[in-house]
Amino acid sequence: EGCPAPFATMNHLAHALLSGPDDAFRIGGMMGDFVRGAIDPALPPGIQQGIALHRAIDSFTDNHDDIRAARAAFDPPFRRYAGIFIDIWFDHLLARNFTLWSEMPLQRFSDDIVLLLQDHDALLPDSLRRFRRYLHAHDLPAAYADRGMIGEVLRGVGSRLRRDNPLAQGLPELERLEPVLMASFGRFFPQLVGYASTWRTSNLR
Repeated sequence: EGCPAPFATMNHLAHALLSGPDDAFRIGGMMGDFVRGAIDPALPPGIQQGIALHRAIDSFTDNHDDIRAARAAFDPPFRRYAGIFIDIWFDHLLARNFTLWSEMPLQRFSDDIVLLLQDHDALLPDSLRRFRRYLHAHDLPAAYADRGMIGEVLRGVGSRLRRDNPLAQGLPELERLEPVLMASFGRFFPQLVGYASTWRTSNLR
C-alpha cells in the first residue's frame, strides 16, 4: 500500500517524540498533519492540545534561522521542496541517534505509536487510518533510520504531488548536504525539544 497522502511522511517520528508521554497529546501530535482548520471541539481535550502543539512545533520550525539557512543550501530544483526534504531527513537523523533523545528503544517506540493509533482508531480521520496501515506495513517510523527507506519515502511523496517534482531524485542532494543538515539538526533540535517541553508544561490539562 502506498503512502496515502502527499504530506503523510514528513516528520512524524519527531512529532510523536515531542508530544511527550501523554497518550492523548501523542495522538494529537500524529493527527496534526491530517486535520485542517479549526480543531474539532468534540475531540478529547488532550488530543486537541496535541494538535495545537503540532501546529506550534511547525511554526517554530518554519521560522527558525537554522531551518531557513538549511532550505537556502539546496540547489535548484530541489530548493522549492526543501521543507519536505528537511522534515524527512531530520526524522532520519533522529531515528539514527534515537537513544540520545529517548530512553525507550526506537523499535519499541515505533511499535507503540502504531498500537496507540490502532487502539484509538474510532477517533482518527480516514486519512490517518490509512497512514497507520502504511506505518505498520513498512515498520515505520523505526525504518526511517534506514537510508534506503528515505529514498522510498521521497519517491512516494513525490508521486502524490500534483505537479512534476524532483523528490524521487533528492537523496543524492540530501547526501551532498549531509554535513550542513547534521549541523543544523544538532543546533536546532535541542531548542525544539526545549520549546515543546515548555509548551506542554504550560498547556497540559
